[in-house]
Amino acid sequence: MILAGDVGGTKVHLALYDFSNGKLTYKRENRFPAKEYSGLENIVREFVGADQVSAACFGVPGPVRDGRLRLTNLPWTLDSRDLAANLKIDHVFLINDLEANGYGIAELQPDQIYTLSDGDPSQIGNRALIAAGTGLGEGLLTWNGRMHIPYPSEGGHADYAPRNEDEIDLLRYLKQKYNGRISWERVVSGMGMTSIFEFLRDVRGMEVPVSLAEEIESAHDANSVITEHALASRTEICVRTMDMFVSAYGAEAGNLALKVLSVGGLYIGGGIAPRILEKLKDGTFLKAFTDKGRLSQLLINMPVRVILESRAAVLGAAAFAEARAAELSGVSARAASVRA
Repeated sequence: MILAGDVGGTKVHLALYDFSNGKLTYKRENRFPAKEYSGLENIVREFVGADQVSAACFGVPGPVRDGRLRLTNLPWTLDSRDLAANLKIDHVFLINDLEANGYGIAELQPDQIYTLSDGDPSQIGNRALIAAGTGLGEGLLTWNGRMHIPYPSEGGHADYAPRNEDEIDLLRYLKQKYNGRISWERVVSGMGMTSIFEFLRDVRGMEVPVSLAEEIESAHDANSVITEHALASRTEICVRTMDMFVSAYGAEAGNLALKVLSVGGLYIGGGIAPRILEKLKDGTFLKAFTDKGRLSQLLINMPVRVILESRAAVLGAAAFAEARAAELSGVSARAASVRA
């Protein structure tokens, strides 16, 4: 059995997989509120129970060095060797969460991906992956002539680059709010959507109806309320918030695509994109994505695809765990399932 995990700042998503005819077979999963636990080990023990796990991989937010990572949004330090010893699992791996998403793309079925723009699908080459959720993840998938190899990036923490007067003023607002430097993650993420809304309210003076303010006040997730109103075109400030958010998302996706030269396609992952798919379809994202001056045609020719499957990261973590464990042990669960 393979244990796969996606460790976020607010939740830990764990799943168990086996293999059937060379393909990952889902067994069961659960999501745990991360801040209610003292560490990942406790969550894994609670989830796994009596099941026997041969290999595990966890996608984690941030750069992994020598199998070790200190999380920024949780007071946890993770070490693959300690996890393997304490959980009694032969092979435990930690990889960047976007790297896990990248490995997951190869495991997805066609109905788990929505094509936002066909571009030129005959092109073969590097791919790029961008994923807005609690934070902003970015990754690249390098084409080696035979397959795509995912690599992590911390590009979401690069300096935010405003493109118009509204975004320039948003940058000033955010610099005051955070007392310093502003990254793309401060704009294109869950916290970014909230900040855009507050900017439009506090700086642009847009009206917030009493009923909307009450909804946001009582909601567990203010962004879900903003998104609902925006998609239903119910409240002007929410519609404008979503416009600015999606446009910024598209612009940074285009920046990443240029840097990676992702002629093989740009993939949009993360938890936000599937929830705002109808908005992504209206052209706002693609207009910003392709607005790159003399290189606009290069972006127009790049396919743009939205990952709809919420398990993409755990699928990728499971695939990575099996492949690396097979390299180390000489025994492949995937290959054995085909022979059987």
